[in-house]
Amino acid sequence: MACRGFIIKWGKRNVLSFFYFLDRLNPFHQQRCGFRREAKRTETKTGNVPQQQTKASPPEAGTPGPPPRPKVQRPTLFRPLMFTVGFAGCSFGGAAILQYESLKARVQTAKDGEELEKLMMGSQDMAYWHDWWNQLSNFQRQLLLLMSMVDDFWSSLTEGQRTATGIIAINAVVLCCWRIPAMQRSMIKYFTSNPASKTRCLPMVLSSFSHYSIIHMVANMYVLWTFSSGIVSLLGKEQFLAVYLSAGVISTMVSYVCKTATGRFYPSLGASGAVMAVLAAVCTKVPEAKLGIIFLPMVTFTAGHALKALVAIDTAGLMLGWRLFDHAAHLGGALFGVWYVAYGHKLIWRRREPLVKLWHNLRSPGGRGSTPGGRGLAYST
Repeated sequence: MACRGFIIKWGKRNVLSFFYFLDRLNPFHQQRCGFRREAKRTETKTGNVPQQQTKASPPEAGTPGPPPRPKVQRPTLFRPLMFTVGFAGCSFGGAAILQYESLKARVQTAKDGEELEKLMMGSQDMAYWHDWWNQLSNFQRQLLLLMSMVDDFWSSLTEGQRTATGIIAINAVVLCCWRIPAMQRSMIKYFTSNPASKTRCLPMVLSSFSHYSIIHMVANMYVLWTFSSGIVSLLGKEQFLAVYLSAGVISTMVSYVCKTATGRFYPSLGASGAVMAVLAAVCTKVPEAKLGIIFLPMVTFTAGHALKALVAIDTAGLMLGWRLFDHAAHLGGALFGVWYVAYGHKLIWRRREPLVKLWHNLRSPGGRGSTPGGRGLAYST
């Protein structure tokens, strides 16, 4: 019995060893076991961890992970704010000095005109001028006639329209510069305003004369041309220029603040902010004036209602995040125009006399506040 048990145990051991040996020789054993281990390893790592945590888990050592999202730093607006205050102050100071020089030039021109009139009245020799005209060539005569027609057209314009013509000419030149491929980089850098840009102060002024679309420029310049006579008759040419330039910078500053607060950084350009200030100033001063639409002449409305509608549209656009126009700049220009007509004229322009007297003393040290002819200085409000 003991021998029989020993033989059975030895046989089982040898049979198991034989099948184990055949199993080790099987070429598919390594691949099958390998797949089994890999699947087992994966299941043990992800089986007890939720799916959201596995997505957010840090990568293993030596495996490059996704790059971190760059943090957008909100730009500081201290320098643009100081530039806005300084530029507006220099604009009104320069306008006061320009008005002084204009008055002085008008007085001198009037004196020269009186002397020339006396000289022409004393000279009755028309034969001299007739001979001079006959000596001119055909081209010279045509050129003189053309200059005379241009002079007559320029004289027929109001002072506000003549001032607006200069602004329109500057905008037209800038529009042509946008069409030059070699200047695209400089135009984007200096003639578009963006608080996230490295250059933020100078574009606050230059972008007010910059239009990329012809339709955009025509619309703004048409409104400026329409209201130029009214605003210049109210403020004068020099004060109007100061308000226009200051409104362009102030409206851009308001746009900077809104873009920084909302985190929506995109470039802006156009004279809409400055034009809105002109429109708002005239509508505030003359709210009962009748206005119309160029394509719908039968539709009329008062200037006060037009201003309220424009402010309401821009407010809605700012609150709803419309991107078609820079509604913050429109609102900034309109609010500045209303404020200046109501309060700014008294606070700023009527207090310019000390600066003008200082300039007069620098120009004529012996004057002591009076003109060379002995007359005192007169200022238009």
